[in-house]
Amino acid sequence: MKPARSALSIWMLVALLWVVAMLNYLDRQAIFSMFPPLQQEFKVTSSQLGLLSTFFLWVYGLASPLGGFLADRYSRKKIIIISLVIWSAITWLTGRAGSFNQLLVARALMGLSEACYIPAALALIADRHGERTRSLATGLHQSGIYAGVILGGWLGGWLAQHYGWRPAFTLLGAVGIVYAPILWPGIRENSTTVSAANEHSGQLNFLTAVRTLFRNRAFILLTICATFFSIAGWIVMTWLPLYLYERFQMDLADAGFSATFWIQAAAFVGVAVGGWLADRWSATNPHARRMIPLVGFLAGGVFLFLVGWTVSKAVLIPGLIVYGLSRGFWDCTLMPMLCRIAPEQLRATGYGIFNLAGTLVGGTMAWAAGALKQAIGLGGALQISALILCAAGLVLSQLQLSAPTANFDTQR
Repeated sequence: MKPARSALSIWMLVALLWVVAMLNYLDRQAIFSMFPPLQQEFKVTSSQLGLLSTFFLWVYGLASPLGGFLADRYSRKKIIIISLVIWSAITWLTGRAGSFNQLLVARALMGLSEACYIPAALALIADRHGERTRSLATGLHQSGIYAGVILGGWLGGWLAQHYGWRPAFTLLGAVGIVYAPILWPGIRENSTTVSAANEHSGQLNFLTAVRTLFRNRAFILLTICATFFSIAGWIVMTWLPLYLYERFQMDLADAGFSATFWIQAAAFVGVAVGGWLADRWSATNPHARRMIPLVGFLAGGVFLFLVGWTVSKAVLIPGLIVYGLSRGFWDCTLMPMLCRIAPEQLRATGYGIFNLAGTLVGGTMAWAAGALKQAIGLGGALQISALILCAAGLVLSQLQLSAPTANFDTQR
């Protein structure tokens, strides 16, 4: 393949998967802007509403390492397509839930089906992009998540306010199913990665993969950072729309929009600027990909604390923007940092473990924030999350990155 065509192909892959990432988060995010009508229809408490996030996150987290392992063991392309089709069908079924328990089951099934996508997609992008473009490529893919969160927050709130909450799920499920056959011919895998996975298939069982990763202290530290970041992220994603609805007297559509747009728009800037800077700075400084999110964690923690404290929109909006930038800095560097720690045949499994740790703890904290709403308020929950985000920065400061890792070695 000619260099120009090869360059076009690897960026086309990012563009195609960007749409899938957008749908992935649009489908899961929309429900959070529908909490008031859901609470009214099903007569449930704030703590029960929190379970909609918690059930999803627990199942998503538990399934993520296995989903990542499947992407390391088999075709990443096939895992991506199958995941998209199944979660889209479940999204369609969510709009037909006749009880709150059925809604919980649908959320759990969505978590199971979505768990396979992100590890496979990021590992595939990392396979196709080298050190010179890896942060920017993974960051741009993650910006599809931000778009999905924005659309989910706005569209979910708007549809719930004007038409009820069910039509959104019917529409979103249909879109994903239609996109799958369009996506299939556009994805091309790295033949050397597929060959390596086949070569080591006898060694690469799930427990061996996990043990290999956890023999590395840097992987443990990175897992702790991912967990801390997820605590803040899932509390914000779950409860910020209701926090704005109650404290700032916004209507459903405005609360859903404000809770998503400022953070995700800033995160998009963060992945573009942070990814570009990390790719170039890392050519001379092996710790560049660590330094960028470290600064983001510390600044984002301070400003997220202000979000939970303020009653002024003049403070609220800058706080959401800085927190969003910190998210972008993290999202564009996490997989590239993992590539310097784990061999390419374990990257999806490693990212799945990040999801497991982050979502189990994050899901529990999202539920706890609802349960403690009367005691500390949602503002207090946001402030606690801010302190945990700063702690993530301190952990990241201890991380040491080696040269890029490619070889699979079960004895490390």
